[in-house]
Parts: sequence; structure tokens; C-alpha cells
Amino acid sequence: MDFNLFMQDVVDAARKDITEAGYQELKTEEEVDQALNREGTTLVMVNSTCGCAGGVARPAATNSIHYDKRPDHLVTVFAGQDREATEKARTYFEGFPPSSPSFALLKDGKIVTMIERHDIEGFSAMEVTGKLQTLFDQHCEEI
Repeated sequence: MDFNLFMQDVVDAARKDITEAGYQELKTEEEVDQALNREGTTLVMVNSTCGCAGGVARPAATNSIHYDKRPDHLVTVFAGQDREATEKARTYFEGFPPSSPSFALLKDGKIVTMIERHDIEGFSAMEVTGKLQTLFDQHCEEI
């Protein structure tokens, strides 16, 4: 089996999981600026193919948005794949080191808080879903 082909399949599946859930994929610096400067709340899912944390973050990203409160905008960048877009997104996460997978909650283009890899790794998808929904309760409007 060709490793590069295998990894491309893994990346494609990880992208599909998030976009099918309703997250807008950002692949360029321009798309990041446009998306993260919108008014309202924006959840940025920093996607990753890393083993256990990525396998927890994607289901949490999908399940957390089926809730009474949720961000106005759902977007994703893919660490290690869309490098320029990811680096641009991280410039908005002031005060937080690079972390993937992770979730950043922004309001009117400013970072509110993050759920970093250490908040994901070692936890179940349901526990991370709960962490996200707690943020939504605190910072988002009812839909």
C-alpha cells in the first residue's frame, strides 16, 4: 500500500466529516480573513489527522452544534494540509500557542477562548462536546 495514497484518504475523510456537518472549509489566507472578521460568534475547528485527539475532535465538532445555542458561523482550517490558511487563522488566536486539533471561539473577529489539544486528548467525544456546549451557553445566542 502506498503511504501517501493512504494518508490522502485519511485527510479526505477528515475534511468530509467536518464539511458535511456544516463547517465552511477555509483554504486560503483571504478566506480566513473574510470569515473571521464577520460580526457575531465564529467557531473555528482546527482539523488534524493526529490519531486519538483528531478522532475525538471531529465527532465533538459535529455533535456539539446540535444544541439550543450555537455560534453564528462554523468554519474549519486543516493543520498540516492548508498551512497558509491555518497560520493565518492562528494570528487571530492571540495568547494561545498553536494547537491541533483545537477549537477557537471568536466574537466579532476577536478571540474569546480556545479548547486546545490538551483539552481534547484523553477525553471522550461526549466530554469535548460538553466543553463546546458550555462555551456556546456562555457566548452564543439561542437559535
